[in-house]
Amino acid sequence: MAFDLCLPAAAFGVAIAAAATIRVIYQYEKGVVFTLGKYSGIREPGITFIVPIIQEMRKIDMRIRTIDIPRQQVMTKDNVPVSVNGVVFFKVEKPEIAVIKVEDYYYAISQYSQTALRDVIGGMSLDGVLAERQQAGDEIRKLVDKETENWGLDVTAIKLQDVEVPDDLKRLMSRQAAAEREKRATIIKAEGDKEAAINLASAAKTMAASPGALQLRVLQTLDGLGPTPSNTVIIPIPIDMFEGMGRILKKIKGK
Repeated sequence: MAFDLCLPAAAFGVAIAAAATIRVIYQYEKGVVFTLGKYSGIREPGITFIVPIIQEMRKIDMRIRTIDIPRQQVMTKDNVPVSVNGVVFFKVEKPEIAVIKVEDYYYAISQYSQTALRDVIGGMSLDGVLAERQQAGDEIRKLVDKETENWGLDVTAIKLQDVEVPDDLKRLMSRQAAAEREKRATIIKAEGDKEAAINLASAAKTMAASPGALQLRVLQTLDGLGPTPSNTVIIPIPIDMFEGMGRILKKIKGK
């Protein structure tokens, strides 16, 4: 009877020992193993075994992770206060270094990214920040990646999301943009008037050199008006016609 009771107890003990020994590492993970408190190796994905009490294993996610950079109040190079936030994309490159050298690499990279963002934005003008977000993000990534490389991390990208400026400055920028558009419209209209004047002068020279060209142009204009009775038509009469009529009248009077 006592032997029958020992069998289930032994099986239960074996199951507990197996559960404490067998570990499963997923495809996107790696295991950092410590033996008696000292780093002893990396375990690859799959089933692995550790010695209970003597060994301990920490699983590290090797996938690309994201961290939000909270909104930061920064003074630009030209003394304009702006609010900037962003996002960091990184992954663990060397899990043993990330575990041994940094207590909490997720928090550490977040804090360092905030500092780098303030340094880079503070060295740029407002126009540069608004027009060159990609360049600003690349500069921040270089600073963060250079430091976190020693932590076993790889920063793949840092993107600026929103750049907010004070409301009064927004109104000034809006008026400036409207003035620039009005300036371009005035320049384009002036260039169009200039080209039209040149073309009209050329047409006048052509008509002056061709007898009867003006009369033909008048006839074409009258033909284009159509038969609508509401149109008021003014027919220009060339000055040379008046001169010819004057000569005829003189001859008639002389007779």
